[in-house]
Amino acid sequence: MGSELTRDAGFWRELKEELIAAAPSLGIDKIGIASPDPFAELKERLLRHRELGYESGFEEPDLDLRTDPALLFDEPRSIIAIAVAYPSKMKNPPVSEPGARRGILSRSAWGEDYHHVLNNRLERLAAWIADRVPEARGLSLVDTGALSDRAVAERAGIGWTGKNSFILSRELGTWTYLGEMITNLPLPPDQPVEDSCGDCTRCIDACPTGALVGPGQLNAQLCVSYLTQTKGILEEEVMETIGNRLYGCDTCQIVCPVNRGIDIGRHPELQPDPEIAKPLLVPLLTMGNREFKMKFGSSAAAWRGRKPIQRNALIGLGNFKDEASVPDIAQVLRDDPRFELRATAAWALGRIGGGEAEAALLQAAGTEKDEQALKAIGRALEVIRSGGPPRRTGKKKAVSSAD
Repeated sequence: MGSELTRDAGFWRELKEELIAAAPSLGIDKIGIASPDPFAELKERLLRHRELGYESGFEEPDLDLRTDPALLFDEPRSIIAIAVAYPSKMKNPPVSEPGARRGILSRSAWGEDYHHVLNNRLERLAAWIADRVPEARGLSLVDTGALSDRAVAERAGIGWTGKNSFILSRELGTWTYLGEMITNLPLPPDQPVEDSCGDCTRCIDACPTGALVGPGQLNAQLCVSYLTQTKGILEEEVMETIGNRLYGCDTCQIVCPVNRGIDIGRHPELQPDPEIAKPLLVPLLTMGNREFKMKFGSSAAAWRGRKPIQRNALIGLGNFKDEASVPDIAQVLRDDPRFELRATAAWALGRIGGGEAEAALLQAAGTEKDEQALKAIGRALEVIRSGGPPRRTGKKKAVSSAD
């Protein structure tokens, strides 16, 4: 296959030890080695999830590509898994207050887009390997690649799969970005670490929508993180549950006992800009594409464009019942060309209530042409005239993604 096979097992053991020792200098917080064997158990689990309708639709649809490294890389001998930690705390977060309400991005969208950061780390890793094994070959994958980053990380001993479906490690918690490199190097594999969740079910119990349907089992269609990234009109109960989240959800990580006290800030490019990670909501409503790209373009939250962020900003203002924002929401209802945003603006006005909100809804009812937006306007007027939205019973209380 190549001259690397003439080296003895001792060389590969030493190379692995040197690689792990070099991880900090490469900007990597943890490295593990996995065998490239097919992930047969994962494939069975993914098939069950597909049958149950639990997929988000963002995944690679070919389950063979997601579970067999040999379909992605010729004659793989090992997979190098990497983890890069991101911060869980924001220094001096701006205050959200009446008339100046703020939303929140999940921690995975703080700082520079992690796809760029991890690709940079994998490039450093590839250069380090090439210096020592010139004939090395590798294929780097980050998130959007076909393989399951979490399955590789688990096999490589980076951590165990928690009941919240995240990879958990004692040193880093769940606050990590994961990536991998399939290689032709016969590096000795690591062993998976023991599952240490025990009887704890705090993540399952705290999930705002019940998306964690079992230990390590996520119905992505119910997950708040997924819902914040969709582009359509959301159900009323979902909008109430979203709170002021603009992108993503950290609830199942915030409540995890393993994460308590873990806040790793050793990578400057992953530190949040508070005005991006926790932005004012009203300015988002009329933000154009160019301004959106300038402000959020370096964040992972920008990948779906501005529409979901703007819709979620309307939802946040509605959940805050922020009366000062009524004129701005009314402007969206009156002028925005996107029916999804007009419908969401109507819901927000109904939730805030009051004479000014009712007048804006009545005016829009006379000019609106879209059926879905008209339905939302009618429902909002009903809510205001009945004295406000009904109190829901039996619903889980959402844990805010803001500190």
